[in-house]
Amino acid sequence: MIPLSTKMRPSKLEDFVGQKHFMYEGSLFYNSIRNKTFESAIFFGPSGTGKTTLARIIAGELDGSFVEINASTTGTKELKEILKNASDRFNGLLQETTVLYVDEVHRWNKLQQDSLLKAIEDGVIKFIGSTTENPYFSINNAIISRVRNIYEFKRLSADEILIILKRTLSDTEKGFGGLNVKYDEDALHTLAAMAGGDCRVALDALGFIVDNLQEGQTLDRAIVAEAMQKQTTFYDKEEDKYNLLSALQKSVRGSDPDAAIHYLARLIDGGADEMMIGRRLMVMASEDIGMAYPNAISIVTSCVQAAQMIGSPEAQIPLAHATILLASCPKSNRANEALNAALADIHSRKIDDVPAHLMDSHYGGAKDLGRGIGYKYPHAYGGYITQQYLPDDLYKEGVKYYEPSTNGSEGAFKKYLDELREIDRKNGKNR
Repeated sequence: MIPLSTKMRPSKLEDFVGQKHFMYEGSLFYNSIRNKTFESAIFFGPSGTGKTTLARIIAGELDGSFVEINASTTGTKELKEILKNASDRFNGLLQETTVLYVDEVHRWNKLQQDSLLKAIEDGVIKFIGSTTENPYFSINNAIISRVRNIYEFKRLSADEILIILKRTLSDTEKGFGGLNVKYDEDALHTLAAMAGGDCRVALDALGFIVDNLQEGQTLDRAIVAEAMQKQTTFYDKEEDKYNLLSALQKSVRGSDPDAAIHYLARLIDGGADEMMIGRRLMVMASEDIGMAYPNAISIVTSCVQAAQMIGSPEAQIPLAHATILLASCPKSNRANEALNAALADIHSRKIDDVPAHLMDSHYGGAKDLGRGIGYKYPHAYGGYITQQYLPDDLYKEGVKYYEPSTNGSEGAFKKYLDELREIDRKNGKNR
């Protein structure tokens, strides 16, 4: 049986839902598809966000030959045959370019990835690679340099998934429109929220539910909870979600591990997605702990990754580990405040250019333009030398964005920076 998520894939550009940060009517991305000027690209993001669907839509719009393969099941021999056929089409009477979509392209080794280079350069193929891994780490630089753009796909919002679910229930051709399924509105909202931004999860759960509803039975929240094997308490009211997450973060910020673990427990007991909790914990590690304990972000990220690998119910343990750590360690938001202050200046005033001695000088003619002249390499002076780094106007004003606290490890950084500022003061630097 074909999964509902596969049957419900849209085939038209206007039916695609999500990724509105780059895919909307009038965007350069949208226009390149409509104008048939779309070039090679890499789609990067979580599962169930539309990467394969959009690749198929693009291939249909471009009116060319389309080949779809998965890197985990396609070896070098098969790839060479595909590229040979593409070359024959390109050099034939029609001079047809092949759209080659490679799912999970990060699974190929360097040699396999490099075999695409010539075909991309010569225009034999328009390559679309999709990956759940960061392409800057998993895809060869040679490939990245030859594709026009890397598009990051984000998890769908609950509202976007709700649109797709309702479309499925009303679609008489591919969906359940002919069955007149009765459903409670809040049950669909709950299903959309519990999918964690993965449309495939939501649709396949809906398919399982509808296929097994008794005649006349209404799709309600209890049925959604049974299908998803999760409690729906967390999704009773939308504000509950944000209230609990807010209470968790504020308890961590207030260094109360007992309150923090209480709200974590309520989130877990209510059926909250572990990865949603994990993402909030990683934000706290940088926003609220920051330089007071710089290792917090590494430890919390490891805990969240461990939770993802372990799965429920044991995933709760590393999340508890991360929560207790964050609540119990020193706090500082000075790094975040420094960034916000710098951004405020950038957005509210005209700022001078980068000082000439800091500009790139690794090209012919740079010195003729005064670039890089007078720069002092700190390592040649034992690790530090008094020197101007801020743009001229900010330097003359003595602007300071980062004012370290004395909390935790940040106290040591403060002491070090204070010593450097005293050296600068003696050397007459405005700092």
